[in-house]
Formats: sequence, C-alpha cells, structure tokens
Amino acid sequence: MNPAICARAAVFSLLAGCVLAGQSIANEPSQGRVIASAEGFDVLSTRERVEPENRMVRDRLETLLPRLMAETKLDMWLVINREYAEDPVYFTLVPQPSFAARRTTMLVFHRQPDGSVDRLSVNRYPLGEPYSSAWAGGDLDAQWKALAELIVSRNPQRIGINVSREWPVADGLTSALHERLREVLPPEFASRLVPAESLVVRWLETRSAAELAVYPHIIGIARGVIAEAFSTRVITPGVTTTQEVAWYIRARFESLGLPIWFFPDVNRQRQGVPCEADAPFCGDSGVIEPGDVLHTDVGICYLKLCTDTQEMGYVARLGETEVPAGLQAAMQTGNRWQDLLTSNFSTGRTGNEALALTRAAATKARIAASVYTHPLGMFGHAPGPTIGMWDNQGSTPVQGDWPIYPNTVYAIEGNIKQAVPEWGGQLVQMKLEQGALFDGERVTYLAGRQTRWHLIR
Repeated sequence: MNPAICARAAVFSLLAGCVLAGQSIANEPSQGRVIASAEGFDVLSTRERVEPENRMVRDRLETLLPRLMAETKLDMWLVINREYAEDPVYFTLVPQPSFAARRTTMLVFHRQPDGSVDRLSVNRYPLGEPYSSAWAGGDLDAQWKALAELIVSRNPQRIGINVSREWPVADGLTSALHERLREVLPPEFASRLVPAESLVVRWLETRSAAELAVYPHIIGIARGVIAEAFSTRVITPGVTTTQEVAWYIRARFESLGLPIWFFPDVNRQRQGVPCEADAPFCGDSGVIEPGDVLHTDVGICYLKLCTDTQEMGYVARLGETEVPAGLQAAMQTGNRWQDLLTSNFSTGRTGNEALALTRAAATKARIAASVYTHPLGMFGHAPGPTIGMWDNQGSTPVQGDWPIYPNTVYAIEGNIKQAVPEWGGQLVQMKLEQGALFDGERVTYLAGRQTRWHLIR
C-alpha cells in the first residue's frame, strides 16, 4: 500500500498495524537512521482531524475516565472555567472544533454504582455529544444555582476540583470560581470538595489504545522533518546558518499544518571549540562548516498528542564518506545510556528511584551522563514522573516522587560526553531524545531511535 494512503487510513481507522507499516518509510529501527523526509507522510487537514480526535476523546471518556475516577476514589469531578481563562485540562475533555470555554462552562462527571460515569454539562450553550445537558440557557446566577442543585441531588461524597499547589495542569480552577462554588453549595457539600490533582495527572499521562495507534505516525513526522533539515536539501556548508535551519524546521511544520510547542533549536559543536566537562550544554550558533557536529531539538503537536525529539548530525569534510569513528563511538555510548535508563522503568518505581539507579549504572559503566527525562502526551512537558532535570541530578520533590504507571509515554532525554580521538581528545556532547512507551513490562521507541548520525555531505 502507498505509505501516504496507509497513514491517512490509519488515522481514520485508528488501527496500529497500518500506522506501524507506514513508519518503515521514515525509520529503519535496525539502522536507526531516518531515510525519508516528512513528504512520505500524509497529514490530515484541520477539518479532517475533527472526527478522529473526537472519537479518541469519547473513547477516553468512556473507557479510561471511569477507571481513573475509581482509582483516585472520586465520586464526582468538576471542571469549571471561563472564556479566556480555560482550565489546562479543558480541551482534552471537549469535542472539536472547540476554541474556548464559552462564557462560563461547567463539566460534571459523576461516577455511578455500576462504575460508569455520567457526563453532564451545565452551560448556557449545550456542548452536545458526548455530554448530556443538565441545564442550558438563563443567566449566570441561574447557572450556578443549577450546578449546586445538581450536586446536591447526586449526593457525591468526594467531589474533585482542580486546585493544586504542585501540579500546574491540575490547578485550573481560578480563585474567583472556587470562591463562588463554595458560596452556592450548602456547607455540608462544600466540605466534600477535595483536590483532583491525582485524577488530572493520571488522566493526562495515560494513553489509550487508540492514541498509541497513531502516536508512532506523529513522532515519525517529527523525525522525518529532522532528516530533511539535516541534509543537503537545506544545508550548504560554509553558507547556511544554524538559525536558518531552525527557521526551516519551523516553516516546514507550518507547511504541514502542525503547530510547534517551542521554537526549534539548532546548534553546532566543532573541533577547537572546547566542550567543558562541567558545562551543562555545549554548542553555539553561526555558519555551519564542514566537520561540524549539529544538534536539533524540535516538538510538534498533532491529533492532540505532542512530540519532543533531539537528534545529531555531522557535516562531512572534503573526501569524508563516513562519520569519524570517535563520533560513531559516542553515538553508541549515547544509546547505551538510553538502555541503562529504560531498563530501570518498572511499574510503581518513582522517577527519583529510576534516576538514582540510572546514574549509578552510568557511573559504573564510566559514562558521563546527565538525565532529564519527562512524560509526553497532550502537553510536551506532560505531568507524570520527572526523571532528573538538567539543572538537578538529584531527587525532585513531588513530581520526582510520582510513580511510573503502564501505558505512559516519555521523552527519553539526556546527554553524554565523550572524548573524540580525531578531535585530539576533545569532548563531544551527544544530546538525544526520543518518544517511547512504557507498557508495564518494557520500553518501546514508538518511531525508532537514532543510532546512526545524519550525514550531510
């Protein structure tokens, strides 16, 4: 089947087999080198994205939310927000096309004795499927009164609200709305309000089967654009600058209709410009010359799922047909570091524990490594277990204490430094990052990982 047709069919059908087959045009997992550009992928138009996005949202609400509300022991969950001040979790819950919480929008999720969850809206403008309208029309006072009456009639014992000191994504209920909620509820019910931060984090970090079917395709697009940027199609040594490559990457994603969630970074390392052992990051900007080591960091969001990818390239000198052996060895060490980290993923183990085990293993293997791995999902820097930070290789309170759960996706991110004999023993920093799934037993790179350099010659 034509790969572009396969990719489009896969998104509509949400069948993993077709998506994974399409990935072969962008990645050779055994080789680790991207061999085709993003032109090999067919990206859905904004209009075409609505149906699969809404299907995935409904699937999550029907199959995932009931389980997570039971897990976090919440009988009811309230998501209340206003236009221009939307709760971070709001757009993960509502159908597309949605651009704002119109006026004041109230979502009510009530867990039933049979384990199902009623999905209700208390809004001036009904949302429609997959929500049932519990109230519509009227003024703001009537809306708040209707919400209070609904809560009292359902009589939940633990009512989750989005307030959190430690998790920004779980702190979407504004102070004024929180105050108004407490005012309209009888004191007995106001006392039942509890933070819903555990539910919010679990909701945002957990991937459904349908999402995992399309995620390889999304990450493959990001990797394909990197391959395109790190090629002679874009780079003319001695002429092209790192900033021009970064702007090319941004423009390329825009041409595909894909939003970036941070501006792409492109930097260079070169022989004679030392990479200090204690420097957190090595690399500068400027004109790209033969012999340069290139690095890029890019992130896009598509079908409500985000990527975060870093890869390395080498600009061949005149007469070179391969990457110098010392740089190839550094890539192997970077992959070895990734293996040490992913081998320490285990259900229930905290991010801090995984970090400590990985650092100990790297020290034993004499690998100079820095770990700063984070969850991926509906945000690029998604909630879940923090596994190190670039400026803190010790324990991270709260986020680092969060346990690793199955069916969660991570940006396996960090770097190693290694001496390059061809550079007179000068250090090179390998900054690598790839999206990977932890399924409860093993870690799998969703669109392969880089094991060979992008060679620009």
